Amino acid sequence: MKSLPLLLTFLFITFSSLAQTTQQQLVDLDKSWERALLNSEVEFLDQLLADEFIWVHNHASLIDGKPEVLSRAKKIRGGQPDDTRNRSSRDQQVVLLGQTAVVSGFTLVDRGPQPTTYHFMRTYVLVDGYWKLLANHTMAIPKA
Repeated sequence: MKSLPLLLTFLFITFSSLAQTTQQQLVDLDKSWERALLNSEVEFLDQLLADEFIWVHNHASLIDGKPEVLSRAKKIRGGQPDDTRNRSSRDQQVVLLGQTAVVSGFTLVDRGPQPTTYHFMRTYVLVDGYWKLLANHTMAIPKA
């Protein structure tokens, strides 16, 4: 009976560490999403995006699915000009609930002449042991 508090403490620390590890993995995966968009990494995007993926852009000015994202990346890989110079995210927060995770934060997208800051909220789902990006919503932050 004396070992029960020790066992409970061990389990709490173990599960806390696993959750922290998962949160960091999701932040890293989300940074990879930004890199893949910047570099038009078609294969990575194809593996990451769920078939049901939906991306609601700023003020619903554009709504993309997986086919549109892959098509755009393929066109850029094929030589279509792309004015995006850099993408960098910050202040990521991860909320986990079962097999679902929401990663939110801010992305600075430099397309010139002035970079634009977007708030994002992305939903990932764990499918067969791999995180898939199911949904992405981005909203430009007005300049002050």
